[in-house]
Amino acid sequence: MGLDMTHFGFATAGRIIFGPGSMREVAGISARWGKRALVVTGRSRERVEALLGQLEAKGTATALFHVPGEPTIETVQSCVRHARQSGCEFVIGFGGGSAIDTAKAAAAILANEGDLLDYLEVIGKGRTLANPSLPFLAIPTTAGTGAEVTRNAVLASVEHRVKVSLRSHFMLPRLAVVDPELTYPLPPFLTATTGLDALTQLIEPFVSNSSSPLTDALCREGILRVARSLQRACSHGNDAQAREDMSLASLFGGLALANAKLGAVHGLAGPLGGVLPAPHGALCARLLPVVMNANIRALRERAPGSPVLERYSEVARLLTGKEGARHSDGVSRLNALCSELAIPALSAYGLGQNMIPAVVEQAMKASSMKGNPIELTGPELTSALEQAMDAGEA
Repeated sequence: MGLDMTHFGFATAGRIIFGPGSMREVAGISARWGKRALVVTGRSRERVEALLGQLEAKGTATALFHVPGEPTIETVQSCVRHARQSGCEFVIGFGGGSAIDTAKAAAAILANEGDLLDYLEVIGKGRTLANPSLPFLAIPTTAGTGAEVTRNAVLASVEHRVKVSLRSHFMLPRLAVVDPELTYPLPPFLTATTGLDALTQLIEPFVSNSSSPLTDALCREGILRVARSLQRACSHGNDAQAREDMSLASLFGGLALANAKLGAVHGLAGPLGGVLPAPHGALCARLLPVVMNANIRALRERAPGSPVLERYSEVARLLTGKEGARHSDGVSRLNALCSELAIPALSAYGLGQNMIPAVVEQAMKASSMKGNPIELTGPELTSALEQAMDAGEA
């Protein structure tokens, strides 16, 4: 009838298991992949002890690798060496996005010839991975990145002061196990920043130029769960329903971003992450309302008939629970949420006016920008950064 026909694809982990206590299923399933596992985790050994015990009870030996902070190229190279020296047959990532991205990248390089730099975008040779990763299992302990169902790993180059991606459909995990009980110990600020990261990864795919009916459904449901449960999860960490909502929202965001594009929030957060000692979620949180406002203004000026404006109004209704909410109400709610959860302005992390031109220049070349619903100009991106630097007020 003259309408564009819907056409999309969807790819995710080979299998997803969700639910309280689901981590206890891991050892039995992974035993078929080999007798020796590389377990990549964060700083704390205590948190991973239960998993190690379950694996050993099933006859699986383990080699442990700790990721002390956000992963760098050197972190992954060291992880790969450790896995090879230990004769590991499969890889488990247990932790936040840093541990899972390190594990994901290591599993890919372990199954392919050459070095990590051969396959990295921007600063490497950008070669395509030829072989599927070693069997890889992802177990998130935060509710934010959705890295357990994405096909890329974000790594920092200390030398180049930039973050770059290793990406391939071969990097999708064989199994993702999402157990909300693992998020109970998260402190309030980490709950807030990871939760706002999840929210960003639900809103950006929903308004992106590559959304689909399938990702739309995930985004709507995820935004609704964040709206009703993020603050509760921050203030009452053992609230089972709030933690389940946030774990589902994070999972849905990962599923959405892996199959629809992101946007200018992540386009800016990438270069900012290379120069500021700030959690990725805190960057996204402060950028989300100002970028959303910039997009709305640009759409109203240059594409007033765009259906994305109604999408932003729908986001506002989901966030506020008010039937008559418009897109500007969504911006206001996001600013209020940042204030209520004590997310610092980006100046607190060292962002200064002199740094903004270089960040904008890098951001305009970022792959995430290709998904933004409208092309933002340099001055528009500069203005958004200035607002996030001062107070996050759009």
